Amino acid sequence: MPNNHFKRGELYSVINGMASTAVARRLQKNFRNAGLEITIEQWSVLYHLWKEDGLSQQELCNRTFRDKPSITRLIDNLEKQHLVKRVASPTDRRINLVQLTDAAKDLQQITIDLANQTMAEALVGVDKKDIETVKSVFQKVYDNLTLTPIEQLN
Repeated sequence: MPNNHFKRGELYSVINGMASTAVARRLQKNFRNAGLEITIEQWSVLYHLWKEDGLSQQELCNRTFRDKPSITRLIDNLEKQHLVKRVASPTDRRINLVQLTDAAKDLQQITIDLANQTMAEALVGVDKKDIETVKSVFQKVYDNLTLTPIEQLN
């Protein structure tokens, strides 16, 4: 039996990747149509800072699943756009904390509204029960691959 015995539409990671890419492209298009000059990657950093401002660069790596060079580049570009600033940690000067500027705070509601609009476009005709099933399955897959067996029991 060949190694590629899954058909394209049967391999769940492929299906998930295709859907995720389509949503990201639509969200980027919706940002552009609204006159916003931020990328989806930059938005993901801002999103985590809106949830908790003043995160370290390492914590942003962890929360966005990106490596240090990628986060550094994203933060550099967000600084150039005057959306974030780096400040030294008061407890450990080796650590930079990333803080939102007022301009970034002003973007929060419009980008969240555009993200909600994009998800509404993506989920047209999808039953709420099916959405909950997919969320549950993907959470279980994530937990299976990232949590220890003991953590999975809790």
